[in-house]
Amino acid sequence: MNQDNFQYNSSDLTHLDNQGQAQMVDVSQKAPTIRQAVAVGRVRMLPETFAAILRGNSPKGDVLGTARLAGIMAAKQTAALIPLCHPLPLQKIEVQVTPDPDLPGYQIQATVKTKAETGVEMEALTAVSVAALTLYDMAKALEKSIQIESIHLLSKTGGKSGDYQAVE
Repeated sequence: MNQDNFQYNSSDLTHLDNQGQAQMVDVSQKAPTIRQAVAVGRVRMLPETFAAILRGNSPKGDVLGTARLAGIMAAKQTAALIPLCHPLPLQKIEVQVTPDPDLPGYQIQATVKTKAETGVEMEALTAVSVAALTLYDMAKALEKSIQIESIHLLSKTGGKSGDYQAVE
């Protein structure tokens, strides 16, 4: 995008007050609705590292189970990590870490659901990010060159802005 031609209406910047200071958006007038977000990412590694993790041969123990649990815990802490996020009651957090021999590595997917006044995109993205970082941490003794890639929002439902589906 050419920044010289980029224009915005200051009223569209919901996280800034009239003086341009960062603020938390007031959602108190919004009705709670069911909202869900799905985020994905991947962790790429050498075939030998992939195989060792799959066999459970990591010096630190259960790499995949620990990464999954870390993602769940991270989603619950998103408001403490991202400055302007609202603390939300999360009704569902599911994190899947799936082997992908073609990568080689692991695909990570997080689904987060709530009934609240604002969405859970950041919670899903945080879950994937921390699961990927934990996978790296648990496996770095096997390989330092592990790569975390392509963390993004896959879909979201609910809310004023409507549904979203990424084009893959």
